[in-house]
Amino acid sequence: MFNFQPIEISEQFRSGSNLFLSEVVATAGLVLLIHSLVKQKRNAVIPSCVALWIGAAYFFTASTSFANPAITIARSLTNSFAGISPNSISLFVLSQFIGALLGLMISRLVNSKVDNYE
Repeated sequence: MFNFQPIEISEQFRSGSNLFLSEVVATAGLVLLIHSLVKQKRNAVIPSCVALWIGAAYFFTASTSFANPAITIARSLTNSFAGISPNSISLFVLSQFIGALLGLMISRLVNSKVDNYE
């Protein structure tokens, strides 16, 4: 459609503490959202809420919210504005791992407080 090859290695180098912080925030929020919805037994809305979160996080994070190692790797295979150089992947994935742990910890804290009120 855009006259690109199906797979092109990205040359878009992404680096900087602002981008890594963005990935932590985007991933932590995503994990918190999913865990909270599961806790509330609202599994049917998870796909829509995930799509809304990622769509919004695209605009409110400096990194454009990769928030998932699989997406990070996939975006290394497109040499477009949305791509990421293979040299940038490791710190993004590390940031996502940190964000996932942080999101899980916040989820456990928040959801345990909710359990205490029930």
